[in-house]
Amino acid sequence: MLTLTRSGLMTNLLFLCSRNRLRSPTAEQVFASYPGVETASAGLAPDAEEECSAELVEWADIIFVMEKTHRTKLKRRFGAHLKRARVICLDIPDDYAFMQPELVALLERKVGAVLG
Repeated sequence: MLTLTRSGLMTNLLFLCSRNRLRSPTAEQVFASYPGVETASAGLAPDAEEECSAELVEWADIIFVMEKTHRTKLKRRFGAHLKRARVICLDIPDDYAFMQPELVALLERKVGAVLG
């Protein structure tokens, strides 16, 4: 189980996909050493490696979802907990392996543009 803390100096990034096996864990790892951020990842499916929780949603400053369907599921299941987090859809299909160089490059470009 993740232990989550909020720090005023860090931006908390949550990466969500369906099963938390390929895209979101890749994003979590890619941005884990990025300055000024804390990262976590989870899945929205019941069989996810790390299933999304209200605690994770409330912890996050920015939630990156991989597909529009993830945003819909997130809002349906955790809408009451989305009071402050910004939700951004990256439009990255489930076509990549864990840490695949093309996925890493896509994440760096799309998430990097948001983080500045």
